[in-house]
Amino acid sequence: MNPPNRSGVKYMLAGGSIIAALGLLIEPQGLLSKTVSQDKDICQQVVQETAVLSREQLTQVLSVPERANKQTIRQVMKLPYCRLKTVQLRAGTTAEREAYPLAFDPKTWLVVLYEGDEYVGYSFSFRH
Repeated sequence: MNPPNRSGVKYMLAGGSIIAALGLLIEPQGLLSKTVSQDKDICQQVVQETAVLSREQLTQVLSVPERANKQTIRQVMKLPYCRLKTVQLRAGTTAEREAYPLAFDPKTWLVVLYEGDEYVGYSFSFRH
C-alpha cells in the first residue's frame, strides 16, 4: 500500500486558501445585476436635501408598530430626503416609499413604506 500523496493535499489546500482570500476581496453584490436594485431605489423627487436620520430617530421609528398613522412617523422623522418609485407589494395595492439617509452612515438609507396614510414597514437600501 502506497503512502498518501502529501504534496497533492498541500496544493489543494493552497488553492482553496487563494480562492477563499479572493472571495473576501470581491464584493458579492457586484457579481449580481445592479440595474434591478438600483432602478427601484432611484429618487423620483428630492423633498429635503439636508434630511438625515440620527441613531435616536432610527431607534424611535423602528419601534413604531406597523399600520400606525403616517403622522406618527412624521413626528419622529420629519420630511424625507426623497421619494422613491412606488411599488406594488400586494395585488391591487401600491406602496409609496420615502428614503432617509442615516447620519452615521450616509450610504445606508432607511426606506419607509406607506399604503395611503398607513405605515406598513421599512427596509434598508445600501448605496455604493
